[in-house]
Amino acid sequence: MQIVLNYLEQNYKTGEPIFISDIHIDGVSDDNLKQSLKRLVDAGKVERFEKGIYYLPRESRLRSGYRLSADIVAKYKYISRHGRVMGYYSGHTFANQLGLSNQVPMKVEIVSNESAPVVRDVVLGKQTFTVRKARIPVNEENYKVLQLLELLKDIEQYDDGSAEETEERIRKYIINSKITRKDVDRYIEAFPIKIYKSIYDMRLDYVFA
Repeated sequence: MQIVLNYLEQNYKTGEPIFISDIHIDGVSDDNLKQSLKRLVDAGKVERFEKGIYYLPRESRLRSGYRLSADIVAKYKYISRHGRVMGYYSGHTFANQLGLSNQVPMKVEIVSNESAPVVRDVVLGKQTFTVRKARIPVNEENYKVLQLLELLKDIEQYDDGSAEETEERIRKYIINSKITRKDVDRYIEAFPIKIYKSIYDMRLDYVFA
């Protein structure tokens, strides 16, 4: 049990999701790992979010203590963890983050390498996430351009403001993300052809570096 606790404390921060599938300790079998985690939970050294997901407790002023949020678990499970990027927020979720839409989606939308080919709703804790399989394998170098193309694919669905305001926010995202025409050309064929029209209508060709 102590070997497992030492490993967790050396490799994870408090309040950080720990996926049992990521834990590999020399000399500790899968059965021993599960038994050790159960004992650590019983001892209050480790908290269990749900099956297969744990975290080291964090100090909290709340009487009920710190509880790991479903949003953080989803981010680590589908978007990025330990320096590896494998997904991004999409749909109304990303449009809301950019300020293009005032609509707060009931389900957070995510595109990820870590999803089945079929679009599905995933429940983490008590929150539901809509997760789609990435068209192109996502990594640290390409996630921002893929996120942009995914947005432009259905831009008419997310635009709550004026056309000028929408274009300005998208231009800022392109500039701040340093997205180039070469980046777009590398991936655009994996998306519907109507993206070309969105790029033309918004005059984005003049923005790409």
